Amino acid sequence: MTNGSELQKQLTERVRFYRELGIYDFYRREDAESTSALEQLAASSTRSAEEPQLPVLPMTSDEQMTPEQALRVIREDLGDCTRCPLHKQGRKQIVFGVGNPRADIMFIGEGPGADEDQQGEPFVGRAGQLLNNMISAMGIRREDVYIANVVKCRPPANRTPEREECDTCSPFLLRQIAVVKPKIIVALGAVAAKTLLGVNDAMVNLRGRLYVFKNTRLAVTYHPAYLLRDPRQKKEAWKDLQMVMKYLGMPMRQSAPS
Repeated sequence: MTNGSELQKQLTERVRFYRELGIYDFYRREDAESTSALEQLAASSTRSAEEPQLPVLPMTSDEQMTPEQALRVIREDLGDCTRCPLHKQGRKQIVFGVGNPRADIMFIGEGPGADEDQQGEPFVGRAGQLLNNMISAMGIRREDVYIANVVKCRPPANRTPEREECDTCSPFLLRQIAVVKPKIIVALGAVAAKTLLGVNDAMVNLRGRLYVFKNTRLAVTYHPAYLLRDPRQKKEAWKDLQMVMKYLGMPMRQSAPS
């Protein structure tokens, strides 16, 4: 049986884990024993006066559920989100994510467009059709991967999401990543790459290599919407996808997505 000191240590480590993910919205199950442990943790904290107060620790965490259950909980926690200005700038609905909750590959874009806002699913417009072709060219199906965006509400006129909007919404994305546990993430476009990697650099410098990200790997390629505007870059995007395929040990294909 876990003693009080060991339980306190475990709780402290769990808080640190969630803070590293950028998670600050927590729920808890009412339970006399767990509530006592939380009170003990709060009372014995040695944080400095300048450090922000830690949130209440969840007693039922995402990682203790099936991926399907955990993703539903994240969506419930997101609710009818009003955390950033996008909720009052014309969005019709929140676009959460779609695909295999146990996917090896997770594609992450920047935000929903008009079609996505209408249908409630990421990448269903013209850019989504091109992404489907890219996935198909890899020899897999859309249903085999998980697809999400950095922000889950459509920015007005499809503008680039602002830093505040990305910072506010990305903790939910990080929770999705932690649940799906992909072997590799493909960041589609500069916004996704810069937000996840925490860097400010040009796409030409970000592409072409695999990054260590949390407990997985991350590759950067062009956003399908950009490829629609400049089809000449499709060959470069295909090189990025081949790098992903090679890392996963997938059969290499010569045909590039059209």
